[in-house]
Amino acid sequence: METRPPEKRLAVAPFTIHAAKGLLRDTKMRRIMMAITIAIAAILLVIGLTGLRSWLNPHEHPWRFILFWLVCAWQTMFAILLALFDVLLTRSQDRAARKALREELDQARFAPRDDSEKQ
Repeated sequence: METRPPEKRLAVAPFTIHAAKGLLRDTKMRRIMMAITIAIAAILLVIGLTGLRSWLNPHEHPWRFILFWLVCAWQTMFAILLALFDVLLTRSQDRAARKALREELDQARFAPRDDSEKQ
């Protein structure tokens, strides 16, 4: 009878960290994630103020009320933090691109010219 090697279990924390890094590094995915997060926060806000008003009555159900609005606030803060991260990353990339362009222009300006170009 053959014995199979033990199955490898998925390590949740390293997988989550790796997936989050992948999502944050890709500009398009980061912006899609921001849009989804803002949409979820807006939907929670509208539903909380209209559809679930009686279910979220703070006098009858204080924990539901607190938990619901904490989730809504978390979604909003997550969207703000993603936007701030995106702004900082975009500024950093812009600064690096400007520096590379300046160096390229400086090299072109001080590069020796051929005599054949003068004619």
